[in-house]
Amino acid sequence: MKLHVRDRLLLLQMLPAEGDLTMIRIVRKLREALSFTEIEHAEFQLTLKGNNYTWNPANDVGAEIEIGAKAKEIIGIGFEALNKSGKFTEAHLAIYDQIMEPENVAS
Repeated sequence: MKLHVRDRLLLLQMLPAEGDLTMIRIVRKLREALSFTEIEHAEFQLTLKGNNYTWNPANDVGAEIEIGAKAKEIIGIGFEALNKSGKFTEAHLAIYDQIMEPENVAS
């Protein structure tokens, strides 16, 4: 699945820090896949300013990230928590549609 910088950052923030052994192993691999390489840091001009990341959107062509069925389920739990807490934003909606309801997204 092609994910852009903002998508990856949002997903990284949503992943749980705790869970059972199997879940945390999957989360660890997903964090590694969503994280940025040194080359990507330079390419996107990714910098942290305070609590916010900035990057050059012109260089953000997206990256192919594999998200398996169990990882998708874990991400879904994160979306549910955001929704229940009233912290679901428009930025979350775009990535939600892409991951959780791909049939609703135009190709």
